Amino acid sequence: MLQLVPTPRKLLADRAYDARKLRDWLVERGCEPVIPPNPTRKHPHTYDPVAYRSRNTIERMLCRLKDFRRIATRYDKRADNFLSAVLLAAAVTWWIPIESTA
Repeated sequence: MLQLVPTPRKLLADRAYDARKLRDWLVERGCEPVIPPNPTRKHPHTYDPVAYRSRNTIERMLCRLKDFRRIATRYDKRADNFLSAVLLAAAVTWWIPIESTA
């Protein structure tokens, strides 16, 4: 899937994606992998913990979008309809403050 999109400057991922093959593939393309090492790794690699913290923002945004049942269960079969639903959910999420949804 990564071959289909332009190579980013940094790729943030969780420990599940800590594979040497993936890290080497990203570095070959000029991308900095920001992936914490798996705790079972004998020789852990370094990563940027400050950049990794921004992953939390993305995770929270995806969680807010999944509050909409249509998005979470993927009712729309066509990609264009699903994208429209995601964009509408994002607009509603942006429009309504978090405090008033509780």
